[in-house]
Parts: sequence; structure tokens; C-alpha cells
Amino acid sequence: MTLGCGCVGQAVLSRGAHGGPMTISVGFAMAVTTAVYVSGGVSGGHINPAVSLAMCVAGRLKWTKLPIYILAQFLGAFVGAAAVFGIYHDAFMEYSNGTLEVTGPYATAHIFATYPAPYLSLINGFADQVMSTAVLLLVIFAIFDTRNNRVPKGLEPVVVGLLIIVLTCSLGMNSGCAMNPARDLGPRLFTAIAGWGMEVFTAGNNWWWVPIVAPMLGGVLGALTYIIFIEVHHSDNQQGEENDVYDKYELTNM
Repeated sequence: MTLGCGCVGQAVLSRGAHGGPMTISVGFAMAVTTAVYVSGGVSGGHINPAVSLAMCVAGRLKWTKLPIYILAQFLGAFVGAAAVFGIYHDAFMEYSNGTLEVTGPYATAHIFATYPAPYLSLINGFADQVMSTAVLLLVIFAIFDTRNNRVPKGLEPVVVGLLIIVLTCSLGMNSGCAMNPARDLGPRLFTAIAGWGMEVFTAGNNWWWVPIVAPMLGGVLGALTYIIFIEVHHSDNQQGEENDVYDKYELTNM
């Protein structure tokens, strides 16, 4: 979150001089890649409640671990947002003359959390988040499925990053392509506390709940779609030793 929101902050606060849509898309994706590399060997590198819930529904993660995963993910997102605000504090003050605004020409709340485009309805936005997160989880399950066209071991996080780039480039216009409840609610809570106020929850026709509920639903939908239409149709004559190297990672215990 520090690296991802930092990309957005650098682009916005510099008024486009040090970044734009493409640097944000690539930067956020590479931030996810580094996070998966760092945490993958211990927790599976979910970094997303929608991923963790889908893993539980698919039987890849114990349900008793889900609250711990989600709590850690929200805490990490909150602290990451705080780090960005601290690093760019003076730039925030200069950009908006000392005020922290949610909407308007000097809005900066969208550096931390997603907000809908003016034309977007809640129904359309909900469908947007369900669809994008479903694609995210469907492809993640494919990437880590050792019986499919496997990604070379150790390069899975890079492919996840490439997946996020194509998702943000294709499905990011409506509302920023959150696809992660922790990525959205954690920083939103921080902005509410740090000076932007409760408007962060009322802006966009009370948009705040959509990036929380819709990704959770979409993640489960994408995971089940992959299992039902792809995974269960694999042949069983795969060499078991090819799969043994992945057993230590919960995310890859397919």
C-alpha cells in the first residue's frame, strides 16, 4: 500500500509532472508483486481479503485463519496509507493550501481509496467490482494450478503483477479497480481520521461499501468458476513430484 498509494500520490501531488495513469497502473502492480514475494513463503501472499475468502471457500485455507488474515490485511493497508501521508505531508499541504478535500479540483482523498466516476451508478459500480475481482481470482487460480500451463516456479508474483496491469488498464476507468476490500477500507479509515473527515464515507452516493462487498463476492465467483470449468477437468495422470515443490505455500496448494 505504501508503494501503490505512493504512485498515486506522486502523480496527483506533482500535478502530473511525476506520474500518470500508466505509472500508477504499473507501480501498483509491481507493489503487489513485491508484497507477494515478501510474504508468499509464510502466508501464501494473499494480501487481499477477497483472495483469502476465496481460498477458504475452495478449501485451500482453514476458516479459522480467515479473521487473522483479514485483520492483518486491513492493518497493513491502514499503516501503508499513513506512511504515504507522512512522507508526502508537505506536498499535501502545498497542493491544497493546507486543506484536505474529498471532492473538487484539489481533492486528495482518492490518493488513498477509490471513488466512483461522476457518471457511475452504484449498481454499475457493484457489477464492475464483482467482474474485475472475479477475473483476478480466476486467473490467480490458473497461475498457481500446477496441473495447468504452469508458470515457472518463482515467477508467479510477476505474472500476478502483469494480471493487475491488464485489469487496471481495461477495467479501471469506472472506479479505480480496487478489487481488494483491505486496500480500500484501510486507507479510507485513515483519511477519515487524518483530516478528510466522514465525507470519505458519504462521497459518491455512499460508495464506500461497494469496494468491500463486491470484491468478496466476485472473488468467490471467480474461484468457483475456475474450479468448476477448468480444475475438475484435469486428467489425473500428472506426476506427483511436480506438485510437491508447491506444498509449502498455502496459496499454491491447489
